[in-house]
Amino acid sequence: MSSESLLKPSPLIPVTRTDIVQSLIDGVDRYNPDNVSILEDYLGQQLQNEEYDLMANLAILKLYQFNPHLVNEHVIINILVKALTAIPNPDFNLCLYLLHESSLADESITKLTELQQCLEQARFREFWEIYGDESCKELASEATGFEDAIRKVILTTITMAYQSISVNLLSSYLNYNPADKEFESFIQSRGLEIKEEVVHIPKNADNDAKPTVIRENIKFEQLTKVVGYSNEL
Repeated sequence: MSSESLLKPSPLIPVTRTDIVQSLIDGVDRYNPDNVSILEDYLGQQLQNEEYDLMANLAILKLYQFNPHLVNEHVIINILVKALTAIPNPDFNLCLYLLHESSLADESITKLTELQQCLEQARFREFWEIYGDESCKELASEATGFEDAIRKVILTTITMAYQSISVNLLSSYLNYNPADKEFESFIQSRGLEIKEEVVHIPKNADNDAKPTVIRENIKFEQLTKVVGYSNEL
């Protein structure tokens, strides 16, 4: 797998989205509160199958926005957990914008927002320190493959900034022991290789440093004006 494939955005319409869910997203039925259970069940499938459908999850939050009596904080947490796995895309913030102030003040959502900020600010070791708390892990307990999904998020960021990185540093970012076979397998599964304690990352559009050449086109008439002004001084 090339590093370019790591940066490729996920499809707008996931293959797991059924025609029924599609109609709820695109049609007038998206505003029918009776359909919220269908979308919530679909979210449950995403959690179990390691799939992700932003538009369907936003439709749930929009229904909650219009029908406060339907709000399920547990569902909101699961939506935000899935949105964390889509960073650096702005999905998490899009979800937050649809939440009521009372939900934003919830301790669990505050903790997830803290995790989001760690990822977006490349404070990866701090992310794992916060996530290491059992109460925090519990928030993501229903999301199958969550930790590996976060590792992919982190590795995507690394491939955008590095052409090579030490095994010790990268393993600390990914919350692995550098001696673990799991670390080596994960790196190799992402199309990277380890040589002499260094992980080598193929060049891509983001990590390939290129000099910036600035050219200014000055017409002869403009130059004569400058010379003329200098003579007057």
